[in-house]
Amino acid sequence: DLVLRGKHILLAEDNELNWEVARELLSVLEMDLEWVENGQMCVARFEESPVGYYDAILMDVRMPVMDGYEATMAIRGLKRGDADIPIIAMTADAFSEDIQKCLECGMNDHLAKPIDIQAVGYKLKKYLK
Repeated sequence: DLVLRGKHILLAEDNELNWEVARELLSVLEMDLEWVENGQMCVARFEESPVGYYDAILMDVRMPVMDGYEATMAIRGLKRGDADIPIIAMTADAFSEDIQKCLECGMNDHLAKPIDIQAVGYKLKKYLK
């Protein structure tokens, strides 16, 4: 898909198997996917990147060290022009209160796990116009 081809996506996911699966599934979309293992690493990688380098972040919610909620709030609090980057939660918790919590901490949207390639593509296209 031309909209997503070559886009830089940061994927925060503490489970290596889930990362492998995501990378395999998302390779179809031809995006440039980078993996970090927890929220703290996600914030650090984002902070070290040039402004505008990443197009979106796919954020697991339950991670050690720093969870997805904390990482999202930290990114939203950064003094940079791209601190409003689209952040999409990926979580096995798909109840309405979980979705509400994702939105309250500043995430743009939510994807249920296990991830569905069409849903990921659809959500990313919605934010990467």
